[in-house]
Amino acid sequence: MPFDLHKTVVLVGMMGAGKTAVGTVVARKLGVPFLDLDGEIEAASNLTIAELFARYGEEYFREKETQVLSRLLEDPPHILSTGGGAYMFARNRRVIAQKGGVALWLQAELNLLWARVRYKSTRPLLQTEDPYGTLKALHDKREPIYAMAPLRVRSFSNYTVDDMAKQVVTSLARHPDILSVQQPKAKSDAR
Repeated sequence: MPFDLHKTVVLVGMMGAGKTAVGTVVARKLGVPFLDLDGEIEAASNLTIAELFARYGEEYFREKETQVLSRLLEDPPHILSTGGGAYMFARNRRVIAQKGGVALWLQAELNLLWARVRYKSTRPLLQTEDPYGTLKALHDKREPIYAMAPLRVRSFSNYTVDDMAKQVVTSLARHPDILSVQQPKAKSDAR
């Protein structure tokens, strides 16, 4: 079934919510590009996110994040995953709205997030004495901000990535200003 995506869908949520995995499948289902904000920042700066933080600090990184986000929202509609902290900043929420994007929160319970990230060494924020406590604190602080997203799709432990992608597409299709389904053209009755 062909789709027309009218707005860039910006996936927001905690680390482990599935923004990249689900976003990739959603983009494939809709026939649009998938972009990862952190990946685009790294490509633009020729540095990893960790290197940017270490060399220039969080304030510099957040400034670059907003610049790259703004630039990507000028592209034709696509699926864009963000780092867990991007949506925390009001200026990023404003940019998404002003540039015609729409934020969609992939909401996952704390225990599901923990099950997904607990053994990953690629989560610098969790390299602490108490990684679960750190994750819980981030979760508790960020959920009220993520809840500002106009759209929300809940994740469950028994959902596959494809199940989640289908839920996202269904959620988007409820909003024809975001995603419309192209109707098959009726065959003409040529005699």
